Amino acid sequence: MKNVSFRNDVLPLKNILFRMALRITQRREDAEDIVQETLIRIWNKRDEWDRIDSIEAYGLKICRNLSVDRTREKGFQHESIDEVQLAPAGAEVNPYEQMMQNDRLRLVRRIINALPEKQRSCIQLRDFEGKSYKEVADILGISEDQVKINIFRGRQAIKHKYEQIEGYGL
Repeated sequence: MKNVSFRNDVLPLKNILFRMALRITQRREDAEDIVQETLIRIWNKRDEWDRIDSIEAYGLKICRNLSVDRTREKGFQHESIDEVQLAPAGAEVNPYEQMMQNDRLRLVRRIINALPEKQRSCIQLRDFEGKSYKEVADILGISEDQVKINIFRGRQAIKHKYEQIEGYGL
């Protein structure tokens, strides 16, 4: 019998749940609501925690489903994902280089946000959250091969679009 603690095992998931919800919905307010709803649903299933293989995968699956449902309800009308400034640790920052780096980061975020939801979710979980292919497959309810295909296609689309925009200076 597993000993799962809401405080020690579930609450620490709130950041990864938020990042996933934000990546899918692209709205901070929706992502916050979804995380809260996800935590409530996990809590309501506390009698079944010992039968759940991975509480993290379980929570991410709930979060993903709620996020997808929310985007469908809203008719896919998104705002841009919140911007985070990159600040190199201990490095002297050239303002021009910093501006160029921030512009490139915004461009890549915009390209990722335009990907189909399944590709976005696979890339989010694998590349940003560091999940294994098996974990991503379990969370999304697809095969590992489908995860690999979605990641490959998503990365190719990002690379192609980035090169296309950078090449034309748009």
